[in-house]
Amino acid sequence: MKEEIFISGRNIPHIDPHLSLWEFPISLYLFLGGLSAGILLFSALTHLLNKDEELKGASKWAPLIVPFALAIGLFALIIDLGNPFYSWKLYTTIRLESPMSWGAWVLLIVTPLSILWVFSDLRKLFPKLNYTKLPILFKLEDFCVKYKRYMALALIPLTIVLGIYTGILLSAFNARPLWNNAILGPLFLVSGLSTAAATIILFAKSSHERHLFSKIDVLLIVIEMGLIIHLIMGYYAGNEMQVEAVKILVGGDMTTLFFGFFVALGLLLPLVLEVFELMGYKVPVVVPAILIIASGLIFRVLMVEAGQITRILY
Repeated sequence: MKEEIFISGRNIPHIDPHLSLWEFPISLYLFLGGLSAGILLFSALTHLLNKDEELKGASKWAPLIVPFALAIGLFALIIDLGNPFYSWKLYTTIRLESPMSWGAWVLLIVTPLSILWVFSDLRKLFPKLNYTKLPILFKLEDFCVKYKRYMALALIPLTIVLGIYTGILLSAFNARPLWNNAILGPLFLVSGLSTAAATIILFAKSSHERHLFSKIDVLLIVIEMGLIIHLIMGYYAGNEMQVEAVKILVGGDMTTLFFGFFVALGLLLPLVLEVFELMGYKVPVVVPAILIIASGLIFRVLMVEAGQITRILY
């Protein structure tokens, strides 16, 4: 009796046929990165336009959560990498062709900048703060206030790169057809801006600011829906692997999560509620804002999980 051993690449645990390496911490990291980028971008633009006092929610209050959001996101990433004590090695080299390298270095710059950005207005927001026991903090505050405009100019390109990076990190993964789509970068950027606008609505200190960011959010949701349509059309216009991959979102196991929770409850319903609010109807602003923020997280969980399930056909 002749026995033969056949070796194939179809049974590599945690890699093939289904990737199962990235779990919820990665989705949380991508969500918090996009949210932080959006808040800082709006805050920097507000400062450059000299609207700090008029739009306090965007310029001062919402940025308070950014250092914490970035810290939680980075902690989730380091834990998910499996070897947290070796994470510093990301900063021993710069690889321009690597999205992970871009993201690591941009975060290294944005995180301390976000702390300095918040610190510049901290005593204005909390007048009871007293730095007399640490006089160096007065000097640090003066430094932050003096160079805040330069920080704003630096934050605009950095936050745009950070927002796009959260999508490029997935789209650069050619081995997974659901991720291999150039629209993911702009889509994740717009989604991050939308969740940031919703967060600013929650922090807004005036009806004028709430209405302004409701208008901005309506525009961003419309753009996001257009990009989603373009994303799906791109899959169907692609090769056999991409046509097969998109079935998980359209008619597959994750259809309800994608169209029911993300598109319907996370985009369409908040869009309708915000339009009604702008028309003068009384709508609790917290409802569409929370739906948009939740949908941003759901979208990232969905794309990370669905992308790992889809595979190259061979």
